[in-house]
Amino acid sequence: MTVLVGHGPHRSDLGTLDLACQLARSGGTDVVALTVVPQGWPTPTAGDTDREFERWAAAEGQRAAADAGSYLREHPDVPSRATWVSGRSVPQVLIGEATALGAGMIVVGSGEDVSHGQIGLTSKTDRLLHSSTVPVAVAPRGYQAEPGSRVRRITLAFRGDDPTWALLGQVAQIALRNDARVRVVTFAVRGRTMYPPRVSGAEDLVLRTWVETARSEQSRARERLLELGIEAPELHVAVGRSWGGAMDGLEWERGDVLVVGSSSTHLLSRVFLGSSAAKILRHSPVPVIVVPARVRPRG
Repeated sequence: MTVLVGHGPHRSDLGTLDLACQLARSGGTDVVALTVVPQGWPTPTAGDTDREFERWAAAEGQRAAADAGSYLREHPDVPSRATWVSGRSVPQVLIGEATALGAGMIVVGSGEDVSHGQIGLTSKTDRLLHSSTVPVAVAPRGYQAEPGSRVRRITLAFRGDDPTWALLGQVAQIALRNDARVRVVTFAVRGRTMYPPRVSGAEDLVLRTWVETARSEQSRARERLLELGIEAPELHVAVGRSWGGAMDGLEWERGDVLVVGSSSTHLLSRVFLGSSAAKILRHSPVPVIVVPARVRPRG
């Protein structure tokens, strides 16, 4: 299914196009780059100012689409096209276009208020994540993929609850389609109140219990992945004194993507980040795919 990428006007970071091509190449599909420019006011009779604004917006859209198309042609092995539209809400336009195209994923970039290599959500991206019914991939700022690169490993942030159990099947499908490996990771993060454990050993006991529970759930997840056709899934419990520390304790490779699910408290079939998913996304050094929850009993 088509990968739809939001390409903003005046966007110097081309990492979203790189990531879209990498995902499309891995899945054997195409890329559509879409630029959304502001729409004029729906006045019955447009004045000179309105017409001038519309001409300016159209020029911005044409220029951005031309730039995106030029960059996409540097990836001739991925069928692609670039276009633009006007609209009042970028997230709504992207979701509407994804529905019209039957797109399997929307790709967006990070804001410019974070360092290179980090993921930062803009207000538009945050709204998209709360509204989309298809997975949304977020590229770190300045992301670069090597020419011809594909997704090589999918890391699933696994909580052991029903939504992440439901994700196992989706991750397995993506991995099999892309001939990618699967790694299941559960994060065990000490809270600030758990350090230092000088008052009692209760904090350490809680953490050890959580790690043991996570490993038990991961063993069951491994059996499920084997049933789904995934060979030798990797299991890892990432322990850290912070989300960044736990994330840094993992080994990351080129071609890695991280998959997180929607909030377990949000039962609509929409992407909706919980607090843990938001922290994982903020500290991830690789692209993150946020998948809408499809809650069903664990298998």
